[in-house]
Amino acid sequence: MATSSNLAIFPGMFDPLTLGHLDIIERASRLYDRLIVAVGDNPLKKEVFSTAERKEMLVEHTAELPNIEVQTYSGLTVEYARTVGARVILRGIRDNVDLHAELEIATTNLIIGGIETVFLMTSGQHMLTSSTLIKQIVEIGRYDPNRLARLVPLDVAKKLEERLRGRG
Repeated sequence: MATSSNLAIFPGMFDPLTLGHLDIIERASRLYDRLIVAVGDNPLKKEVFSTAERKEMLVEHTAELPNIEVQTYSGLTVEYARTVGARVILRGIRDNVDLHAELEIATTNLIIGGIETVFLMTSGQHMLTSSTLIKQIVEIGRYDPNRLARLVPLDVAKKLEERLRGRG
């Protein structure tokens, strides 16, 4: 497929979708003509929501952004990027730990796939937002859903509670 000069993909598990993810998506929508939010899987992680559920949540929360498309994929992200004609893989960076981990992946993607990676820093209020931590809070802690809604959309917080209640 021919590459689109201003098409990027923003890949992730989005399990769960956080306000940090939505911040990156909204800001990236102003930088690219088209942005594909690519819902993938990580065989090393156990998912709370199915791929279809994660896609549905993203579609619902990005509906007002006309240049955003949500797709699902499996396999290597760099291969998926080439398949859809993207020239850029967009990654959100929270801190130097993220940067260190992402640099190795970005370098490999450039070497094996010729795909550039662009890093976008998360906004300050989302700097410490972690999907893993959010799942742990819901699964084993007591929390106020309205306070959790400062990290994830309120409907996502409620879905997390329904799914994880009783597991912990």
